[in-house]
Amino acid sequence: MLDVQLFGLKPGWHHLVNVFFHIINTVLLFLIFNRMTRALWPSAFVAALFALHPLHVESVAWVAERKDVLSTFFWMLTMGAYVFYVEKPDTKKYLLTLGFFALGLMAKPMLVTLPFVLLLLDYWPLERLESLTGTEKKSAVHDTGDAKKRKKKSRKGEAEETPPSGKPANFKNTWSMLQPLLREKAPFFFLSAISCVITVHAQQQIVKPLELYPFPTRLANALVSYVTYLLKMFYPVHLAVFYPYTGDKLAFWQVAGAALLLAAVTILSIWILQKPYLKLGWLWYLGTLVPVIGLVQVGLQAMADRYTYVPLIGIFIIIAWGIPELVHSLSHRKKLMAAAGGMVLLILSTFTYAQISRWKNDVTLFQHAVEVTRDNYWAHYNLGLSLAKGGDYDRAFDQFRETIRIKPNEPDPYNNIGIILAKRGELTGAVNQFSEALRLDPNNQEARVNLRIALSRMARKGEKLPVPDETSARSGDAESNYLQGSAAAKKGNLEEAVSYFAAALRIDHRHFRAHNDMGVALAQKGRLDEAITHFREALRINPNYKDASYNLKVAVDQKKRSR
Repeated sequence: MLDVQLFGLKPGWHHLVNVFFHIINTVLLFLIFNRMTRALWPSAFVAALFALHPLHVESVAWVAERKDVLSTFFWMLTMGAYVFYVEKPDTKKYLLTLGFFALGLMAKPMLVTLPFVLLLLDYWPLERLESLTGTEKKSAVHDTGDAKKRKKKSRKGEAEETPPSGKPANFKNTWSMLQPLLREKAPFFFLSAISCVITVHAQQQIVKPLELYPFPTRLANALVSYVTYLLKMFYPVHLAVFYPYTGDKLAFWQVAGAALLLAAVTILSIWILQKPYLKLGWLWYLGTLVPVIGLVQVGLQAMADRYTYVPLIGIFIIIAWGIPELVHSLSHRKKLMAAAGGMVLLILSTFTYAQISRWKNDVTLFQHAVEVTRDNYWAHYNLGLSLAKGGDYDRAFDQFRETIRIKPNEPDPYNNIGIILAKRGELTGAVNQFSEALRLDPNNQEARVNLRIALSRMARKGEKLPVPDETSARSGDAESNYLQGSAAAKKGNLEEAVSYFAAALRIDHRHFRAHNDMGVALAQKGRLDEAITHFREALRINPNYKDASYNLKVAVDQKKRSR
């Protein structure tokens, strides 16, 4: 709303606001992690990956997805305020942190996972509880990010830190350490719970029922999506604005392979390798994706690039701190890492630039989605709309036909094909398409209006109207039969009109307009008794129907005079 007041409907300025928030989020991410870890270059690399990764294009380039960058802005402010609170606790800093969190929830409910992330930060790098291995506290950042100091210590004969033993701490001690931190986060969890309730209530119209998406199907889609996001992070190609839901079509090996891979990485990162940054990063990734992983299915998509805007930070952390530790024994490692890091960022920038170009307009966006996905009915349909808007009706027609091939029970493609046929002057075909749209959705007002217009044009041009058993009478839609009967009556084809009205009333005997117009047609044929019956039935259904009341009076008078 503020954007419109400031910039009107000029899209460039709206895009710039999104870019501004993305830049601020990047800077805040760097400053926060650098302050927590005192590791300049790993923090900078995390921020650079966040800034340049192609998976983040959707959140920034799509103006309507402002809630992504805005909510992340408050996410970063919440983390930053929390770090200041941890450094020197006081009530004002705590309330400021809670306030930023509340604003973030109002921007987008995905922040419900932020309290869990704050607990992870307590473990590392803030180190507010002892390591679960029971060893002396020592930030892994300083171990991996300051190898030069360790070498100096070794030369001086100083003993190095004992590596973690891997033995779990006593459960009572662990619980006693966690209790104060959990109590501290209680207001945050409370706000998250309220946000969840409000969101579920507000989105109950678009949350898909279990009958349509059974839980095993949702779980399969979630497991595969977790792995697919990782694959796209490392190999960001075939990115699309919409990924069709294929949970019920996934092969067993895909689901089982994804489950095994996720379980293996979880065990490796949490219980075997004992690297705090690895635990933080992996749990960050798994946890922050939970609200949008599809266990509660909202919308028609299987996954979305925009959902990775915050979760991938966890994987970036693993890369930024893990790679230096893997190569710490190599000579010239700093030069090698600088060159490799620069190359990675350059490659990502190239992919990102290409992905941004696909958001140039609707046609380029949906055309790319059609090319890189299979049976993407949503992309085909929207590409058809975009082409039709630009006047390319032939290509639009092909896209709507493809939409029907993939999903034959959707009414809108039929309606749009009817519009194209009507523009070509193929009115009989248009009537058939509008009738089919009404059969699939009798409440489709646009198709109903289009059908009425097409029939009126046919009547004016003197064209033969489709007979009931060839089109709409077969479709089982009362309104389309009524509309065709009206068109036939205007043309003077009373027998044809009566057959249409009869078909409409067989489908819906309470269609009072069909009763009235049937009465008019019968009266014109001299069948006054039958006409009076239909007028009375129309008034019984709708006592305030003035046309039927007038027609009944005229018919009764004619019958009296005929005696």
